[in-house]
Amino acid sequence: MWGILIAVVSGALMSIQGVFNTAVTKQTSLWVSTGWVQFSALLVCIGAWVFTGRERIGELASVNPKYLLLGGVIGAFITVTVIQSMSALGPARSAMLIVVAQLAVAYIIELLGLFGVEKGAFEWRKVLGMAVAIVGIVIFKWE
Repeated sequence: MWGILIAVVSGALMSIQGVFNTAVTKQTSLWVSTGWVQFSALLVCIGAWVFTGRERIGELASVNPKYLLLGGVIGAFITVTVIQSMSALGPARSAMLIVVAQLAVAYIIELLGLFGVEKGAFEWRKVLGMAVAIVGIVIFKWE
């Protein structure tokens, strides 16, 4: 149950953040807004690190494979693409497409066992679930 609650909070925060970031971008620029998001996130992480345990930062050097350290770079592009999609499509349509894309890519990662994830079996019901989600987007977008 805890995992479900955290996932719901995460989704809500992502939608709110996307709206905020899009508004900041309209008043500044795409990269200024994105830079602010990443910088303010760094400050929060440093503060949390100071108050919660101060694990050794040097442990990052032992992370393998090294491509796993690209999460922050990917995060910057996530911020940029969320801002652009919300600006072009609006929050609801953008969020629906983002969620379906997340689901599809996550399933492919699981099926192929990419990035060290345990390989999963193909299941038609999961493909059907994604198809239903896509139909939902079409119905939601229908004017």
